[in-house]
Amino acid sequence: MAITQGVFEVTDGNFDQLVLKSDQPVMIDFWAAWCGPCKALSPVVDEVAAAYEGKVKVGKMDVDSSPATPQRYGVRGIPTLLIFKNGQVQEQIVGYVKREVIEKALNKHVG
Repeated sequence: MAITQGVFEVTDGNFDQLVLKSDQPVMIDFWAAWCGPCKALSPVVDEVAAAYEGKVKVGKMDVDSSPATPQRYGVRGIPTLLIFKNGQVQEQIVGYVKREVIEKALNKHVG
């Protein structure tokens, strides 16, 4: 999956630094290459990243190459979106959802 502008790649190695220590809310899209709904959700996540640029950081994590973090947060099904603020999970969205659902969740945590 190509990482688009405004979206960063998250791994087990950089997760704590990029997500938990962020001074902004961070939304992570947990996905895998073999997951159809993940591919459908990806452009939606990209649109949200563009719309919230400067307010929310958006990252994508491949659960196959970085299995420790999804396990740590109890991510069972994918796609799963987790919204972090101040190092804590604030929202969890599982499965393919419309952009409005994601934005409604983010708006609770943005300035």
